[in-house]
Amino acid sequence: MEVKSPKTAKAAQDKTEVNPNLSDKAVVDYQLVREAVDHGNQKAYAELMSRYKDSIYFMLLKMVNNRDDADDLTIEAFGKAFKNIHQYTPDYAFSTWLFKIATNNCIDYIRKKRKLMLSIDKGYENENGEDVALEIKSDTIGPEEKLMKKQKMETMREVVDKLKPRYRTLIELRYFQELSYEEIATNMDLPLGTVKAQLFRAREFLYQIMKNSEHRP
Repeated sequence: MEVKSPKTAKAAQDKTEVNPNLSDKAVVDYQLVREAVDHGNQKAYAELMSRYKDSIYFMLLKMVNNRDDADDLTIEAFGKAFKNIHQYTPDYAFSTWLFKIATNNCIDYIRKKRKLMLSIDKGYENENGEDVALEIKSDTIGPEEKLMKKQKMETMREVVDKLKPRYRTLIELRYFQELSYEEIATNMDLPLGTVKAQLFRAREFLYQIMKNSEHRP
């Protein structure tokens, strides 16, 4: 007769009480969720993150094709999931819920980045009431195109100048000088995590400025 360990027996019991269609792994995830929610167990949070961090990261990397962005989005996904973890119900696997949060957050980021990185097809209205297409990067090489790019850069700087000094500097280094996060951290003598957090906020502020400009009567 097979004797089950207490942990295995507990998982089997929870599986029948929660959802018989959940896998053993999903049941263990749910036990960790309960530990996190009911007891504020930090080890449970850490274990959940350890179980899914790599798979979330590589999924996001495929979506954004940028390691720094994928790393930021991975942290954001877990941050949002843990903030709302009390809303999770074991009707389906925790991993399904987590991946949905990560995917939706990434899609939202891509939409905002398209606004921020300035689609050539859609601009905003400047203070003179003129429609301006903003785009920092350009593959064109002709004299007229270079002049247009210069004008767009100048307009973009006008938008960036509306940011607070520390955010303005970060945007300048990241998008105009195209420095990496590590180079910016060294340049500004800041921890890498601080640079990433402040750049995220800078992008949010810049997006709001552009959004408000688009809807200005």
